[in-house]
Amino acid sequence: MTSILPLRAEGAELRFRGKLLVGPVDVSLGAKGVTIVLGPNGSGKTSLLRMLHGLECPSAGQVRWAVPMHETFEKQAFVFQSPIMMRRTVRDNLAYPLRLSGVARAEARDRADHWAARVGLQDALDRQATVLSGGEQQKLALARALIRDPQVLFLDEPCASLDGRATREIEETLVAAAAAGTRLVMSTHDMGQARRLADEVLFLLHGKVQAFGPARAFFDHPPSAQARAFIKGDIVE
Repeated sequence: MTSILPLRAEGAELRFRGKLLVGPVDVSLGAKGVTIVLGPNGSGKTSLLRMLHGLECPSAGQVRWAVPMHETFEKQAFVFQSPIMMRRTVRDNLAYPLRLSGVARAEARDRADHWAARVGLQDALDRQATVLSGGEQQKLALARALIRDPQVLFLDEPCASLDGRATREIEETLVAAAAAGTRLVMSTHDMGQARRLADEVLFLLHGKVQAFGPARAFFDHPPSAQARAFIKGDIVE
């Protein structure tokens, strides 16, 4: 299988109505690992993820994959902070992306049942997705993204509104996905989660990349006063 990585942003900026949301960004994401995007509210984390994924086109600079952009669409996925549930059963929500890719109905349903069990939703297969709890919906959204075995998965604060148990279950699924070779790029406000999951950290402030490198070095030796304050939980302006 051809790898769509590395992913490189070169002088990439994203603007909205003339306002600079993030950038210029110069980073390169390799083929393996978990990149955690950190930064205070309004620092540009969501904008960065959307630009890297391709939901937003750079206003300047470029975002380049190892293959043409159209070849990445089936090999990457995005999990939003507030997932969108289709008005279908859990099984049909899971099977839908496979059916779009041409997978036969029987196989798609079998794989849907398998993934529902992996994320603890095996008893909810015939329930409407829209009536699930917040934690259940987030697990469904994660399984729906991973069921196509993407090479890269972007996640925008997937555990922001979840309790401890649901967060632990989501993290277990993410760790397993990373171990299986899925490249994860994820934003979070949870410093404990960042320490548990990150191989590398990208720290944003005012839309600028303030630090990008190995997680251990970032947490043990913060590269700036702002990063040190953020890690301590202080307000960073």
